[in-house]
Amino acid sequence: MQPFILNKTNSIANHFLAELRDVTIQQDKYRFRKNQERLGEIMAYEISKTLVYESTDVQTPLGTASINLVTEQPVIATILRAGLPFHQGFINFFDRADSAFITACRKVKKSGAFTIQIDQISAPNLEGKTLIMCDTMLATGQSTVLVCKEIIAQYKLKALHIVAV
Repeated sequence: MQPFILNKTNSIANHFLAELRDVTIQQDKYRFRKNQERLGEIMAYEISKTLVYESTDVQTPLGTASINLVTEQPVIATILRAGLPFHQGFINFFDRADSAFITACRKVKKSGAFTIQIDQISAPNLEGKTLIMCDTMLATGQSTVLVCKEIIAQYKLKALHIVAV
């Protein structure tokens, strides 16, 4: 799968991303969280285009309509705590999805170097599932990589999408 880079396409998402990165606007905690949630919704929509769909008949007031629906809801995962608003954006769109939460933190050494420590993975059964790993606090990417490696080692996933801001 090719990486999808949101800000390479002109859209309203660029405004939300600019505000997340703007040193003045990001001081507004509500706006910062709201922009994370908005970007989560936009990314959920984009990822939804890659999922498996099946035609289903739906009874409407005017008759039967055929519509393509997702065959299986993904599991939405995030590293606690900073990723919660981003996670909420995904849940707003994948409102029937299960959630997984990971606690991980940096352990800084006296030299200034650090390692990432995973403390807990709380998840439903992920075997054969599609997992969307959301991370909004991407600096080096080490936490996300380590968490994904650990999840891949523990579960037989059908697919893994990594979404970072």
